[in-house]
Amino acid sequence: METDPSLPFIAPEMLSVLISPSGRQLDANEAWLSVFGNDLWGRLPPEDARFAQEHTTEAIRGGQVLHQVYLVPSRGDEPIPVLLHFHPIREPDLEPGRFPVMVTGEVMREPVSWAAEQTRRRRMEMLGRMSMGIAHDFNNLLTAVVGHAELLRSDLVHLQAAADAHGHLRALEQAARDGASLVRKIQGYIRDEKKERAEPVLLHEIAEEVLTLTRPYWYNEPRRQGIAIRVESELRPVPPIMGTPTELREVLVNLVLNAVQAMPAGGTLSLRTARSGTSAAAVQIADTGVGMTESVRRRIFEPLFTTKGQAGTGMGLTMSQGIVQEHNGRIEVESAPGRGTLFRLVFPFSHDTPKPASKVARVLEDAPADGLRILVVDDEMMVRTVTTKLLRLRGHTVESADGGPAALEVLGDDDAFDIVITDLSMPDMSGRELAAAIRLRHPGLPVLLLTGDTDAESADVDAVVKKPFELDDLVAVVRRVASGAPEADRRR
Repeated sequence: METDPSLPFIAPEMLSVLISPSGRQLDANEAWLSVFGNDLWGRLPPEDARFAQEHTTEAIRGGQVLHQVYLVPSRGDEPIPVLLHFHPIREPDLEPGRFPVMVTGEVMREPVSWAAEQTRRRRMEMLGRMSMGIAHDFNNLLTAVVGHAELLRSDLVHLQAAADAHGHLRALEQAARDGASLVRKIQGYIRDEKKERAEPVLLHEIAEEVLTLTRPYWYNEPRRQGIAIRVESELRPVPPIMGTPTELREVLVNLVLNAVQAMPAGGTLSLRTARSGTSAAAVQIADTGVGMTESVRRRIFEPLFTTKGQAGTGMGLTMSQGIVQEHNGRIEVESAPGRGTLFRLVFPFSHDTPKPASKVARVLEDAPADGLRILVVDDEMMVRTVTTKLLRLRGHTVESADGGPAALEVLGDDDAFDIVITDLSMPDMSGRELAAAIRLRHPGLPVLLLTGDTDAESADVDAVVKKPFELDDLVAVVRRVASGAPEADRRR
């Protein structure tokens, strides 16, 4: 592969730098200094410097951040691409969430077009981060809508309101739940920073989610351009396969978008799931678009091969094939010029079965039914207020705190509460950091994380409830966690 002659020569030595828990550069090898200098992220453009600082902060808090690419300006026309990994250095005697960080990496050599592609990818990453922030705020709004609807239902019962009023309320709640479901699907698609564990996955459910996610591409945008794309779906239930939902969604989204782009004058997009023999599940994406010649069809999975000119990267189908193969599956392609294209993905059945969805309350026969003493922690007053009112409605004694530091003050040194319910994303102190602090000061006090984040599991919390929540589900989890917490009976 040819290299850009404008790039300075840098020996193929691993770059490494040690960063203190306060974010200060402590030590760096010569390779690092030759690229980044002594000012840590000072040579990076402002946007990349902000990303690097965010990744450093995440590692200081204990998270490992891998495969991050940055563009370091050079004297030539093109910047230097550098691949970095952020590793927290964990020691038992260190304060949780305050770890030194070792950053390692290497200079990458790629074609000249690489920098432009990375700029596009960085913009998409920023768009994804913005979307996650909007989703977080939207989940808080939906939490307030659902919570006040629950409070309104209680008032309507006491006022003996007409049946129509209850019907309007049910419609309002359903709309809020549908909105929350859509937000979760968007979050699940965007959040791919961490590798998911393989789990039993229902392929027909993934396909249905993808149809919802891609609706703007096959419905809204074509109609704005005066084009009609008809969608036919036959999503038959099939036994589960073993896989990671985010990666499977990525493959199907890519194939759906390719199908839409292959129908510039409109046509029919079809999505079907079915059994393939006795031991596999298949999902099929087909279009009635321009189709491909046999010579093109044979090359579509080659890296950097594209028929879209400057608009294509030539990596979409290559990555999709890799993901399918990682799932022990295969991709079959049928196409002809003017006759459209059909992609069929076939995956072996999983030997495990998904856990059936059920109300948490069904397994809580032995949980305590009397009122609990609860501390609700959230920096959003709207969410904090409605959560407090809902829990009081069920007979619990509830206090609230505006953020982590305020919560620690309320807790003090006494065992005055049976459980703490905290938001995840808060300024000054996150929900994870608050949970870690509670573990040190009040080892027997259960902590429940209440969040709209799709990636909220933590070793320091006893349970996670997603926003927006239904009151029955929240109360059931609160009772279960409180009943199983050490020293819960002594504190009551």
